[in-house]
Amino acid sequence: MEPLLVFPNPPPAELAQALDLGGWAWKGASGLNEARADQPADGWVGAVVFADTDPEEAFRICRSIRSGDIHVGSILLLINGGHLASLDFREDLFDDFCLTPFHPVELEARLKHLFRRSRQLARAEVIEYDALAMNLETYQAAIDGRPLDLTFMEYELLKFLASHPGKVFTRETLLSRVWGYDYYGGARTVDVHIRRLRSKLGEEHANLIQTVRSVGYSFGSSRWG
Repeated sequence: MEPLLVFPNPPPAELAQALDLGGWAWKGASGLNEARADQPADGWVGAVVFADTDPEEAFRICRSIRSGDIHVGSILLLINGGHLASLDFREDLFDDFCLTPFHPVELEARLKHLFRRSRQLARAEVIEYDALAMNLETYQAAIDGRPLDLTFMEYELLKFLASHPGKVFTRETLLSRVWGYDYYGGARTVDVHIRRLRSKLGEEHANLIQTVRSVGYSFGSSRWG
């Protein structure tokens, strides 16, 4: 998986979290020398340059990339609205920009637009449904960009349900498929975990997990409406 180059190193926590949750492979660099030293053989697929703290340094990095000093595909610039005037006559230094503080959904859309056009760039396996995002490699989950603090079994149950939207599962099926055939806990185990998941999803999104009377539970909407 070819990584994205990210300036600076370490990046802001919210940026690192959004990249990880989206399943993007990335590597931070504190400066041009570090970016050159860590550059993959085929170059960086793209770069995300955070310009909030030091816009002039960010533009210097972009200019160096454009000059061919570092081999990078597309450049996404993250910049505060108060610095928008500094973009004038510098449009050639980046391919797209995103205002900070950014919403994770907008950042993800811009990342996909710029970087997924390259066949070299793969992403970790990610489940996305409505406001829910789950990175299956890092065991991270978020709702509306808000990280979810889930136990291992809560994560496994949510992953299983979200992987089969609209499908109804009995409590017995969930026990066997999520907890395992050798688990001897009762159906109440499922109910308790469902209740905890709904609480952590929050009132606005608790209805992602539906109770099907006399049957069990389902996630999201069926394609049949």
